[in-house]
Amino acid sequence: MRATVANQKSKSQQLSGVGLKTFFNIASAWKLKNDQEMILLGSPGRSNFYNWKRNPSAANLNRDTLERISYILGIYKALQILLPDPKAADEWISKPNTAAIFGGDSALARMLSGNVSDLFVVRQFLDAVRTGWSC
Repeated sequence: MRATVANQKSKSQQLSGVGLKTFFNIASAWKLKNDQEMILLGSPGRSNFYNWKRNPSAANLNRDTLERISYILGIYKALQILLPDPKAADEWISKPNTAAIFGGDSALARMLSGNVSDLFVVRQFLDAVRTGWSC
């Protein structure tokens, strides 16, 4: 039983470290500020956030934060597929958007509401565009 708990913690910590490293790379590509990164990660305490940034492999994230990172990864991947020019893909997130779900704001503005559901909506929108569904 103890070995199973230790293995789960170790896997969770590995997933957390890899997820955070990837998240911070995406945040850099999107030119996000620390405050924006914190919101996208679920508004952790400042000390936790800066510890994660300094040493991501030591983090052991909760399920909510891992879910948020998963949506960000999916959004990033979808943009790379839809817009093969990496610069255009990275800039899309901050540009005003006429799609109804954005109301003229950027996808980033929607994502910065702080709700995990808004990350889901942006991911769902991009997946729909990618598969040819009209939005």
